Amino acid sequence: MAHATQPLTIRVISQIVLAMSAFAANSLLCRVALTQTATDPASFTIIRMLAGAGTLSLIVLLRERKPGNNGSWPGALSLLVYAAAFSFAYVKLSAGTGALLLFGSVQATMVLTGLYQGEHLRIIQWVGLLAAFCGLVVLVAPGIHAPDPYSAALMVIAGMAWGSYSLLGRKQSDPLKATAGNFLKAAPFSLLLLPFADSVDSQGIIFAVLSGGVSSGVGYAIWYSILPSLKAAPAASVQLTVPIIASTAAIFILGEHLTFSLVIASIAILGGIALVISGRNRH
Repeated sequence: MAHATQPLTIRVISQIVLAMSAFAANSLLCRVALTQTATDPASFTIIRMLAGAGTLSLIVLLRERKPGNNGSWPGALSLLVYAAAFSFAYVKLSAGTGALLLFGSVQATMVLTGLYQGEHLRIIQWVGLLAAFCGLVVLVAPGIHAPDPYSAALMVIAGMAWGSYSLLGRKQSDPLKATAGNFLKAAPFSLLLLPFADSVDSQGIIFAVLSGGVSSGVGYAIWYSILPSLKAAPAASVQLTVPIIASTAAIFILGEHLTFSLVIASIAILGGIALVISGRNRH
């Protein structure tokens, strides 16, 4: 039975801000761990997955008073591919660029899947897709501020994996339990990255645990708790703020530079995606 949409209250708005900030924090925590500590991307991924599995399982256990056996193997595989590609991509990507590539790839994957399954787009939605594509071209075009192509490709793969994960979870009756189950299934297989693990230090461990346990685990718990208060289009639209939050925070916290190409690409990509979402809602 579908949840009735509830009016937005100060509490719900505050939870939305908190959840989006938590998602953006994943980019910042990963970037800090890889650039300012001795932690490598493989170690970061393993610790993040284990921390996420533990935190989400604890949340489900406290809520249900019993452990659950949820999730799916395809979902777990998508989750693991996302987490690994995400970490290795951030070795040479700025937090803002990485978040923009990730978010754009997630939405593109879901929109293109809809087209493949027979969904028809309105003219305004095609305009949005074209704008988003042009923004991506601006972002990765060769130049002084162009991101490393290998890292950019990895982040696109991470976005495609997360988009696939989101599509797989659309029919889940309890997304939180499904996510906990997927983390539990994927976490042991993250140990396959051990041969690529080189070093880790205490600071890196803290950042990875915060990413997996707080930004991912608690962030997902908050987000899923407020989804019944949002319609589909607003729920998708509000996630447009994640790359903006990540980019802004990276400037003040990590000292990253706001480039002209990143500004133009952000406007084109996020604005284009907003047109697609808005057009779908009107249709």
